Amino acid sequence: MNPEPFLQLDRVIHEKGRLAIMSMLAASPELSFTELRDTLGMTDGNLTTHIRTLQEAGYVSVTKSYQNRRPLTTCSLTVRGRKSFSEYVNLLEQIVRQNRAT
Repeated sequence: MNPEPFLQLDRVIHEKGRLAIMSMLAASPELSFTELRDTLGMTDGNLTTHIRTLQEAGYVSVTKSYQNRRPLTTCSLTVRGRKSFSEYVNLLEQIVRQNRAT
């Protein structure tokens, strides 16, 4: 087995919680903080930390606004985030194909 593809996996995305966030955002133009938190079963603090890491990497954009006079935080993938997530998924598929062949 060639370990090289494993070493190329994006460590920011690869963490379980961040992978789940990226997967959800890849399937939707944007999601609210509450939707992400409730669907993933994360605490506010845990989700905030993961989103901050993704934001610092340039993968996620966070928008704060108001809806019905209540604060609303929404998240979406940036162009860079979509590209990085696609590359990550493609690399995982390559790893699976490589290991099925052996």
